[in-house]
Amino acid sequence: MREITVGLALGSGGAKGLAHIGVLSALVDHDIPIGAIAGSSMGSLVGAISAMGTSPAMMRGLAVALRRKHWVDFTMPKMGLVQGDKVHQLVSFLTRNASIEDTKIPLAIVATELISRQKVVFRAGSIADAVRASIAIPGVFVPFFHNGGVYVDGGVLERVPTQAAWDLGADVVLGVDVGITPEGTVPKSMVDVIMQSLELMQDHARINEQKPASLTIRPAVSQIGTTQFTRAAEAIEAGYRAVRAALPTIEARIAEAKTEKREHVERPRYDRDSGTVEPPPEKV
Repeated sequence: MREITVGLALGSGGAKGLAHIGVLSALVDHDIPIGAIAGSSMGSLVGAISAMGTSPAMMRGLAVALRRKHWVDFTMPKMGLVQGDKVHQLVSFLTRNASIEDTKIPLAIVATELISRQKVVFRAGSIADAVRASIAIPGVFVPFFHNGGVYVDGGVLERVPTQAAWDLGADVVLGVDVGITPEGTVPKSMVDVIMQSLELMQDHARINEQKPASLTIRPAVSQIGTTQFTRAAEAIEAGYRAVRAALPTIEARIAEAKTEKREHVERPRYDRDSGTVEPPPEKV
């Protein structure tokens, strides 16, 4: 019987999404191996870099040191405030121009395609292209035009891409939701208005969610603004604390999945041709 595959579904949330690095770090520290990663928006960026084999410690160093000038290229506001070429180049560099097929951990990246009005899950092709498509927050980033499609933020239709993680073959899916703004919060910027509007739409869209996560982890990052990337250390620590608090439940979900798989393997099999029930395979 193969080992249980734990999948991560990393959600959207701008700077709040840096909490995903803390989540990854805590899972590594507590010997919980990740066998699949699905990401939406900021979750796609963190997930892609992690799937290439970059350690959480190195990712933390990059996030803390990164400045806006490294990834923001403002443009005349026609279809967005940020052109997106710089972040595309940054992702290309951090993932060594690799394709999704090249990752050490199976990866899926979720984006929204405007012309067909549907969710798109990238399972092949350029990592940088897929991430650039997934992070294109409407009104903030210029949409990503690619192979006849017009792509915007994956979080528009799926804030936490749990179904994509299940589809990668995970036995347990840990969702990480960082895109929650507390009710009663007054937006303070244009980006806040956009993000809170998206969150409201996403909450209603979750009614049609195909398969929820085994467990959803919600780091305490509501006080961090969508564009406050200078608070990276704070967000990362929040992600770490959230996993540590949820550890007993995470371990319980993994144990349950192991039991279910064992029972499935050991269940007697019915042979249609002979009409007999075959005994389970002998344990070695």
